[in-house]
Amino acid sequence: MIIPPNKKIYFSSDHHFGAPDFSSSKHREASFLDWMNNIESDAAHLFLVGDLFDFWFEYQKVVPKGFVRVLGKIAHFVDRGIQVHYFVGNHDLWMKDYFEIEIGAKVYRNPCDFTFGKTRFYIGHGDGLGPNDKGYKRLKKVFTNPLTKRLFQGLHPDLGIRLGNYFSQKNKLLSGNQEAQFFGNDKEWLVQYAQRKLTQQHRDYFIFGHRHLPLEIDLTPTSKYINLGDWITHFTYAEFDGAQVNLKEWKSK
Repeated sequence: MIIPPNKKIYFSSDHHFGAPDFSSSKHREASFLDWMNNIESDAAHLFLVGDLFDFWFEYQKVVPKGFVRVLGKIAHFVDRGIQVHYFVGNHDLWMKDYFEIEIGAKVYRNPCDFTFGKTRFYIGHGDGLGPNDKGYKRLKKVFTNPLTKRLFQGLHPDLGIRLGNYFSQKNKLLSGNQEAQFFGNDKEWLVQYAQRKLTQQHRDYFIFGHRHLPLEIDLTPTSKYINLGDWITHFTYAEFDGAQVNLKEWKSK
């Protein structure tokens, strides 16, 4: 893929709208919308790298209520020709086709390779990758089991979404930022995962979310791991101008 002149690619992750409560999420939603308005003029692609909402489940005719301005803005980007790529995270494992059919975003359930010009990217949310994280890996197998999804879908949406929101915030295996401390490269399992992937194929950038920490780590002189941070504490994002990726902090005016 080619980036048009004077255009950029943007990356953002872990917004968790709905947590810890509606009112504080509305404040963060306003900040995120300010950012989207700011990048609209020069964005060619927008990568939302998982956990836009703290809980998401699609019934046959129902989706969770709230934060419609974010959904509308994403749809507006697509309508303007800005390609939106959405990576399913650990808080939206039960996403089906709403984003694709209603909004026009491209949805990915596993990490993927992308090439823009001569720059190669490997992008994913990051949950369940690399060594360790064994408790979540077991839990993910339960959640992605078709029988589990059918049983949950049998609940009335008012009850199901209420339960989903509750457990999404209370379960430490799902909370995403329970270990949001940096303990060194040798203990960062996404760094270890990226290093292993590098032995198979070169990528210039590995871009992940999930850890809720803004991180830039050189894997080799020509390859870098970037974690996007979050929109709860750090309000960070990344942009690629066709030459390099820069991790930045958004401050609403």
